Amino acid sequence: MRLALLTSIFIFFIGACAPQSQSPHWTYEGEEGPQHWGELDDSYAVCGTGTHQSPIDISAPSEQDLANIVFHYESSQVNIFNNGHTVQVNYDAGSYIELDSVRYDVLQFHYHAPSEHTVDGKEFPAELHIVHKNAEGKLAVVGILLEEGSQNEAYQPFIENLPKQKSDAQDAGVSINANDLLPSIQTTFRYSGSLTTPPCSEGVSWLLMTTPVEVSSEQLSTLESIFEEGNNRPVQPLNNRSLEEDSTP
Repeated sequence: MRLALLTSIFIFFIGACAPQSQSPHWTYEGEEGPQHWGELDDSYAVCGTGTHQSPIDISAPSEQDLANIVFHYESSQVNIFNNGHTVQVNYDAGSYIELDSVRYDVLQFHYHAPSEHTVDGKEFPAELHIVHKNAEGKLAVVGILLEEGSQNEAYQPFIENLPKQKSDAQDAGVSINANDLLPSIQTTFRYSGSLTTPPCSEGVSWLLMTTPVEVSSEQLSTLESIFEEGNNRPVQPLNNRSLEEDSTP
């Protein structure tokens, strides 16, 4: 009995002290940068071999009268953290979009500076991604290009609470409504792509707003200051994918 107890304690101790598996480290530059993501680990292989990768350059899309995205966004607390690659807000449950009659719930939003997508080769100062998931686990991302202009108060609860260092999620004590982050004209470029960070999983529905949103130079400077070397993946080949532009609001 005593021997069995000691054996159980020993097994528990070994298990508790065993190193926990972690995702391989990656960065936006150098030997662990985007050009090498696919080589860092087998789970990242599609970053190098995938044919439906994101971001892309938006060029010569075919104009289509597509079904509008229906937005059902409500306010959320700014539950914000720096994960070492971006700053993310985990969105409160209950907000969603309808895309081709399928519901996608909002999970979170985060940003990249400079932008990941380009339009006819033009790079924007920053880009916001609102990430959604449907009941089957498939993702849809609403992308918003940010350009320099006037102060944007809708973005301020996010921008003024950016953690400068890697951190756990914390309630900033303010709320934000993703509706207010969208441009007034809500037409989109649409294509099938991937996550823009490892493991670069494909099958993501991309919905990039055709109209950029203005934020002030000071707000852009704050976004850029968190990751001084930038946190954007370079554009990937379109290959044989279709790229559509919704031509009607």
